[in-house]
Amino acid sequence: MKKIFTIIGSFLGMTVFSQHVKSFETILNDQISIRALEIYDHKVWYSGTDSRFGFVDLKDPANQKQIRLSEKKLQFRTLGQDKNAFYAINVESPAEFFKISKKDLQHEVVFRDTVKTAFYDALHFVNHRLAYTLSDSDKDNRLKLAVLKAGKWEVLKNNPVLNEGEAAFAASNTNIASTKKYLWIATGGKSSRIIRMNLKNNQPEIFETPFIQGTSSQGMYSIDFADDTFGIAVGGDYTMQDANINNIATTHDGGRTWQIQASGKNAGYMTCVRIRPGSGGKEMIAVGDRHISYSSDYGKSWTKISDEKNLYVCQWTGKDTVVLAGKDRIAVLQLEFNSGQQH
Repeated sequence: MKKIFTIIGSFLGMTVFSQHVKSFETILNDQISIRALEIYDHKVWYSGTDSRFGFVDLKDPANQKQIRLSEKKLQFRTLGQDKNAFYAINVESPAEFFKISKKDLQHEVVFRDTVKTAFYDALHFVNHRLAYTLSDSDKDNRLKLAVLKAGKWEVLKNNPVLNEGEAAFAASNTNIASTKKYLWIATGGKSSRIIRMNLKNNQPEIFETPFIQGTSSQGMYSIDFADDTFGIAVGGDYTMQDANINNIATTHDGGRTWQIQASGKNAGYMTCVRIRPGSGGKEMIAVGDRHISYSSDYGKSWTKISDEKNLYVCQWTGKDTVVLAGKDRIAVLQLEFNSGQQH
């Protein structure tokens, strides 16, 4: 059992916060790769390989259901939801946009992108009426976004031109994040930058980052924001997973500038990061193919809390519980937090 200690000074003395793993339980075993999760109705919903979509009940894991969205062996790495339905898009061309009813799981294809370069990396709902999804660029090398608005999908035009070799990773459906004011997109590859769009006027800005970049396997894989100003980005190089230089960064000005954190002092490549609810960005969890790590000081330092392998995506279901998924399984991690005064 491993622990993280964060010490904060106060005029009363020293407050010591400690966290440790209370339990780790696998609730789904199957031959499936899962890189996208949603929480709804006390269930964890997932999409994955072989056109599969389903749920596991968090209160009663024996209550689970899985369906196939297509007779074709599609690979899903995206998942989102509004009040009435889930949405999933397969990564390869032709990209089919599925809508799945929450009421009865009836599903239909509501949009298709038949461009040969279509490869949808992430799907993100800003609210129940507005969603964005990101694809690899077409021949013009422009940022390619599709938006769901007023119930209809549309591929946006005249987006910014990306650098040569700049793309995005379909690693955990988390390279897009938003608040009420902004939408952020993290790129990677030969360039790893942040694209910020003001949701009031849809005007994009592109900001450079000091993140590891330069080859097709390097860059930011996942981002999360606590508010309009503070955000965290994690990633690295999937071909060198132990490498831990310049693979974590934070921003305090809404993505305009980024500061490298814990370079050379973390467990390596990460595919997903999630800020703990109610922490304001102070606490967060991240997963990579070879570890689960935790930070309790705004991403400045990290401690590996588990050696569990082949987990790609994580999602908080409460302040103390995290659902994780990856190769052949979904698991639930229970954390325990304690605090006390030392004088």
